[in-house]
Amino acid sequence: MTRIAVYPGSFDPLTRGHLDILHRSVGLFDKVIVGVAVNSNKSFLFSIEERIEFIREATKGWDNLEIDTFEGLTVDYCTKRGAKSIIRGLRAVTDFDYEYAISLMNKKLAPEVETIFLMSSNDYSFVSSTIVKEVARHGRDVSAQVPDHVSKALLKKLYNK
Repeated sequence: MTRIAVYPGSFDPLTRGHLDILHRSVGLFDKVIVGVAVNSNKSFLFSIEERIEFIREATKGWDNLEIDTFEGLTVDYCTKRGAKSIIRGLRAVTDFDYEYAISLMNKKLAPEVETIFLMSSNDYSFVSSTIVKEVARHGRDVSAQVPDHVSKALLKKLYNK
């Protein structure tokens, strides 16, 4: 039986924190699907195509990784793809409260799907896409928080550099 997990998120933009969780996840599962969320009610800085390309570029050579998009509930997508696990990264207690509530609802909706929480590495415990965008908006370097190709795209889009 193949162990499949879904790592869902908007990845707007992809951060080194996301990559840390993803890198550790591919060692735990036979296949990890990065599920890039499509949400028509949310506005994104980068298009779905740009976000997928950021992930593809950063994960070249990762054999047991697939990048896909989905709309709707993560548990429904997991069921559709045969995934038994949802991967979620936790940075702080505030992340836990939010993620725990979602995991309880997911368990009611799809009891066969487990949520796996991975603690952020110390180096990335403060990194969030929102903070990264705000810093880049002011023209400051964010290359320690995001891959180089994402940093360049952020600065170009937000600061015209």
